[in-house]
Amino acid sequence: MMTQMNMIKALNSALEVQLEKDPNIVIFGEDVGFFGGVFRVTDGLQAKFGEHRVFDSPLAEGGIAAIAMGMGLNGLRPVAEIQFADYIFPAYDQIVNEIAKVRHRSGGEFTAPLTFRTPAGGGIKGGHHHSQSPEAQFTHTPGLKVVYCSTPYNAKGLLTAAIECNDPVIFFEPKRCYRGPFYGDPHNVPTWNDHPDAEVPEGHYIVPMEEARIVREGEACTVIAWGTMVHVCEQAIKDSGIDCELIDLQTLVPWDRDTVVNSIKKTGRCVIVHEAPKTSGFGAEMSASIQERCFYHLEAPITRVTGWDTPFPHTTEWDYMPSPERIAAAIKKTQED
Repeated sequence: MMTQMNMIKALNSALEVQLEKDPNIVIFGEDVGFFGGVFRVTDGLQAKFGEHRVFDSPLAEGGIAAIAMGMGLNGLRPVAEIQFADYIFPAYDQIVNEIAKVRHRSGGEFTAPLTFRTPAGGGIKGGHHHSQSPEAQFTHTPGLKVVYCSTPYNAKGLLTAAIECNDPVIFFEPKRCYRGPFYGDPHNVPTWNDHPDAEVPEGHYIVPMEEARIVREGEACTVIAWGTMVHVCEQAIKDSGIDCELIDLQTLVPWDRDTVVNSIKKTGRCVIVHEAPKTSGFGAEMSASIQERCFYHLEAPITRVTGWDTPFPHTTEWDYMPSPERIAAAIKKTQED
């Protein structure tokens, strides 16, 4: 059965379905229990499943990661929330030096089937320390899977796939999309269906982590994005008047090279869009990989539209994040070369 859900409700539904399905799943993090999470994603779960399965942790991200690792190694499937992606860095050593390497260090004898959920990106006036998009820093670590959802439907399906995966997953949730992808946007860009909710199945389903989503087909240019930027790109393509193919990457590691390469071989042009800073952003890795595979099919240079190489600003965040105007201009530029 399908029902209307925004992203918060869809993520909550995924967690509820998984808690009912598997008694080894536990959820914990800062304020996720009684309060239901700062963004209310875990609302009602402790009341339904008890304090032994949904519980609060201290303000200690390194401890959260270490506890999650111990749980995963001993038969549980923990889903740990890092309240903001900006504060995942105190847990960075545990994640990249320990958790990501468990399978390889043990020769496959042990795995760490755990998921770190964390809200990322700007758009809520969070300032320097509540607005960053650190996905690229985890894509450089073999052993981790990195996911970035964009809609209620893929949020629930991807989170389900992440929880059921036997390897550790960093699951980024674009907070600007929680109640509709442009919640609070002064430009009043429409949502994917002009409504903050979308049709989402009530029960269990999976969106495969290794597959990108073709949002719209086109012939003139391939536009690649993830998270909130998928919706910004939709508006930019409309504004440009150019027949673009839009790809929602969904999973950054492993990313769907076949879908991307096949699209660029068809269009001959490519624009990559992400909210994180440009230097060493994941768009740089994609650009290099695309050039290696599509050099003789490219009719114009690969273009990146990104956040600026500065700390995330507070009062001027809408000038920092890629806008429909900046993206549309980049799309048009590919047609001139």
